[in-house]
Amino acid sequence: MTNIVLSPEAEKDLARIGDYVAVQQKSPRTALNIIRKIKARIKELEDFPLVGTPLSAVVAIDTDYRFLGCGSYLAFYRYADKTVLIDRILHGRQNYIAVMLGDMIEECEDDF
Repeated sequence: MTNIVLSPEAEKDLARIGDYVAVQQKSPRTALNIIRKIKARIKELEDFPLVGTPLSAVVAIDTDYRFLGCGSYLAFYRYADKTVLIDRILHGRQNYIAVMLGDMIEECEDDF
């Protein structure tokens, strides 16, 4: 079976998502449901770790990252040695390419 590990940043992302929905949208129950759905979707990676779309399918940069749709959110992860490392959990409307690959994009631009 595959191990799933959430990075400290992914843990913070989950907390921010919950806080935003609970406080800003004044819906603690919805916040709990969203977090549960995200965690349930991530848990599916235990059985199917390669189900996520390779990030390189949407951006022309070679990377090991994959992403998994979790409702309105995307879980970005890498898989190696029977371990899924969830690096970030970001809203699908966010500029996730810049968040995930910002340093790599800057390096590519410097080459031109």
